[in-house]
Amino acid sequence: MEDNWREVIADWQGGMGFIGRNPIGGEVLIGSVNGQPGIGPMEMLLLGLAGCTGMDIVSILEKKRQDLQEMQIRVRGKRAETHPKVYTEIEVIYHLYGKGIDPGAVEHAIELSEEKYCSAGAMLGAVAKITSSYIIHEKEE
Repeated sequence: MEDNWREVIADWQGGMGFIGRNPIGGEVLIGSVNGQPGIGPMEMLLLGLAGCTGMDIVSILEKKRQDLQEMQIRVRGKRAETHPKVYTEIEVIYHLYGKGIDPGAVEHAIELSEEKYCSAGAMLGAVAKITSSYIIHEKEE
């Protein structure tokens, strides 16, 4: 049976800064370390959503043989006024760059990610209303 546990480690760097890492060597700066700005913990949640859904979209569009050359995912969240100030609304905008990308394929990929595959979206969607849209940017060869 697969081990379903995932582990990360956050090493305090003083002040409000941490270096977050996973067991295979990936690292991220959380907060601020020695004057170098990093990513805030709540921003990390939005990035997790962007990465999760982005991997889904790339995988699905590749299977649909779409000419995806570049993609940018912009995610923004609105937080509650009172503590613990969870996200109440999240907007995801997919910018897809390629040649002849089929809007139907993009819509299906987004739907599959939102409804079936993206675990980060499922978790955040339990407390926040998530909306998404996309823009296809045609690229020349």
